[in-house]
Amino acid sequence: MKKLTAALIATLAAGAVISASPAVAAKSKPKLTGEEKLAKMLEGREAGKPVNCISLSQVSQTTVIDKTAIVYQVGSTYYVNRPTNADLLDNDDILVTRLWGSQLCSVDTVQLHDRMAGHMWSGFVGLREFVPYKKVKK
Repeated sequence: MKKLTAALIATLAAGAVISASPAVAAKSKPKLTGEEKLAKMLEGREAGKPVNCISLSQVSQTTVIDKTAIVYQVGSTYYVNRPTNADLLDNDDILVTRLWGSQLCSVDTVQLHDRMAGHMWSGFVGLREFVPYKKVKK
């Protein structure tokens, strides 16, 4: 009886996986590259003159675009930083920044800590100029 029950459960489980697979496959979308994600984020915005520093206290949100950039939101403006070693960027990383003043500047570095590996250090990136992107007025 135990063998029959185990076989029945295994058969039902396999059937559930097989029947669920097409639904999962139909819902999955092609994964966007970092450049594609950044372009989508910046739709309807225009690049301004790059700046060397931004006030970190005014940053309301920070977004890491895998292997591409860090986007800092100040009000309605997005400041895009394409750091050195950008290929190390992972949106699962925690960014650790040590400041020497109130501003985040193009000479600063950001440590990357892997959120999934118990906050283990996974590298660093060196910031460059911040390019502001503002919404295009219609």
